Amino acid sequence: MSTPDVTVTVIVYNDAERLVRAVDSVRRQTHANLEIVISDDHSTDGTPEVARRLAAQDPRVRHLRLERNSGGCSVPRNRALEIARAPYLMFLDSDDELPGNAVELLLSAHREREIDFAMGAVQRVRVDNGRRSTWMPHLVAERRTLDGIEADPRLFFEHLSTSKMYARAFLDRHDLRFPEGIHYEDQLFSAQAYCLAKRFTIIPEPVYRWYVAPFAASESASISNQRHKLANVRDRIHVQHLIDAFLAESGHGSLREDKDHKFLKHDFRMYAGDLPYRDEEWLSSFADLVTPYLDTLAPGAFARLPRAERVVIQLIRDRRLADARLAARGLGHGVAPRQVTPDGDGRTYWGAEVPESDRSRRELDVSELELDTCPFPGAQFRHEITELTPGPGASVDLTIRTYDPALRLPVGPHRATLLITPGRRRLHVPFRLSPVRPGVFEGHARLDLAAAHLPLQGFAGIRHPVLRLEHQGLSHTGLLLAPLTFPTSTTHVPHHRLTLEPEGHGPGRLQIRWQPVGTTARVIRPLTHRLANPRLKKAAQLVASALR
Repeated sequence: MSTPDVTVTVIVYNDAERLVRAVDSVRRQTHANLEIVISDDHSTDGTPEVARRLAAQDPRVRHLRLERNSGGCSVPRNRALEIARAPYLMFLDSDDELPGNAVELLLSAHREREIDFAMGAVQRVRVDNGRRSTWMPHLVAERRTLDGIEADPRLFFEHLSTSKMYARAFLDRHDLRFPEGIHYEDQLFSAQAYCLAKRFTIIPEPVYRWYVAPFAASESASISNQRHKLANVRDRIHVQHLIDAFLAESGHGSLREDKDHKFLKHDFRMYAGDLPYRDEEWLSSFADLVTPYLDTLAPGAFARLPRAERVVIQLIRDRRLADARLAARGLGHGVAPRQVTPDGDGRTYWGAEVPESDRSRRELDVSELELDTCPFPGAQFRHEITELTPGPGASVDLTIRTYDPALRLPVGPHRATLLITPGRRRLHVPFRLSPVRPGVFEGHARLDLAAAHLPLQGFAGIRHPVLRLEHQGLSHTGLLLAPLTFPTSTTHVPHHRLTLEPEGHGPGRLQIRWQPVGTTARVIRPLTHRLANPRLKKAAQLVASALR
């Protein structure tokens, strides 16, 4: 048997249904001289039978079954690495797949020059809606060869081991293996690989297809999507300590600020977005876990964050947990605090008081946001639905409170409009905001979704209403927050089932879901999608109009 050029390890546990797709994506590679090791972490479903069948179909496929379940990714990868016969190695998870020329592209990079590993772009595919995006696109935008991680420390953000092809000699020379018995093993393994590699090449072409199920049920969610578990927080922090120790011991201490920034911007940020949905007990335990580690991070890592993220972190460190939950809503969307407080020196701070400590004043200082002076279209307000009541038909009555912490709006009533756009035409719902007290306004609006103009072929999708303010000939459009929980309601509008529900994640907006039904779903939409010719599409729309 000839020696394969590349070994691709496919790790699997109780995933018989998707294993075939993963393995077939390797079997179809344009570079065919490879071996495939299915490393089964002692599955208890039909996975062993599927793996044996795949091995019988293709002599390049080998089946390795672990004697007991390890509970992670490291052990099945390491055991496969022990029996791998090729000089170059790749890793694939059973719920993902490789683009058709991934092996060829990465192997070509190795053959062009002597490198320790090659890496390429990762294509993320949302399983709920099919949307595709590139993971960390700015890091893989162009082809380049780097002499070590110091040339671009931002690469700490690209911590996936599966987007890379490693030279076996490099892994053996440094005895580099996946750490066993821990989660987030990729972060430690990749940090070590980046630091130990003398040279590696980045290519912009996709080499990995990562299927993401962001809202999977907790029992089936990936480790990264189990952030509601405090054990998940402990695991992530534990790995950070291991990386910190490695950087110090390997002489890469100068990279610590870059690595700390990655933790704050990526790892902590993932938990921050979920804080509005956590109860007081969870928040208290979370603060107990993360605060000691936050205290070890380089000050410069905090300074590189957007101000809104620094505010949330500091509120956690100060154990202002209710305020942290409030500040976390709308992160990244320019949502203002309900209130700010000036001091006697011209500085403005988040919240209802001037912080006591120097560190808190530094981190909660929002003066740089220029809440009182930035142009009106870019100003920051906070719009919250405080009461939501089903109205007649497909309508809902909303009580909306707008917070204007910088007092940009003069006292008195103001014109406001709710906007929502299912399809191409926007529904406008004007209403009036009246002053409650300085910086706070309130109004009532009836959002009648039966009045929305839907396309003739129907509309399938989710929309969230936004709020527009007008002042002195200028307009400002901002996020509209809703109660985090309220009863879901379902009704019907022409040719559609309509669902009103809480968003359930992210900032927590009012979420409206349209689903075509009847003839629109069975005939018109499939026909429209199949017709690529504009004239035929126009004809289909005329037919749809006639049928109605």
